Amino acid sequence: MTNSVEAAWHKILTTAGSPCLPEGSLLLEPFAELVRVAHAEPLLRQLYPWTGMWELHFSRCTVIRPTWDIPYIGTRRDGRYYVEGPSRSSSRIAETGSASAAVAMVVDRLPPHCGPAFIGSADELAAYEKARDRR
Repeated sequence: MTNSVEAAWHKILTTAGSPCLPEGSLLLEPFAELVRVAHAEPLLRQLYPWTGMWELHFSRCTVIRPTWDIPYIGTRRDGRYYVEGPSRSSSRIAETGSASAAVAMVVDRLPPHCGPAFIGSADELAAYEKARDRR
């Protein structure tokens, strides 16, 4: 695992229960639980995590613009989770009351040869994979 992946996970793990919504928000604990469960999964822990809109995303590269080829997990106001993706235009895969079940759904849908995260951008990763596949 690269230092940038470890640093990103550390940041998310230490701030998952204290983002932009007021204290006592219904989303704080389910989101923090999701982050802990995802981090405990070795296949996801080697990917670059990023968050937005109470969603946990995973990228196969370490530089933003992330890859959009891995489903992501969001937290609903009722404490349930949804799995969507890999892109925003994809339909919802499922909803569940369990962070573990949501993580398992993402793991089941990881692309082949996924991880560890490539040190660089999505464009650099694509060029690397294209050259690798020509060999």
